Amino acid sequence: MRAAITLGEQSEAERQRGIQGWPRPPDWLLEQGLNRDSPPVHVHCGDCWNKGKRTRGISLREARRALSEGVKACGTCRLDSALRLFES
Repeated sequence: MRAAITLGEQSEAERQRGIQGWPRPPDWLLEQGLNRDSPPVHVHCGDCWNKGKRTRGISLREARRALSEGVKACGTCRLDSALRLFES
């Protein structure tokens, strides 16, 4: 019985070490168009559930610049509100 408990504890410890080793997700994402020549489509918060498959991590400065250049903020995660950018 002790061997089974020890094995379970070791397994859980390995799982936790694996989770801690994952890279931190980006804070902001830029969703690209359908091909590499298409302009970006949306800017998302890094944890947005509605992000597309063609996203890449970007910096805060890049997110603000993309929004100021006309890339739409995601309507789900409301990135423009998170960045305190509002249309006037």
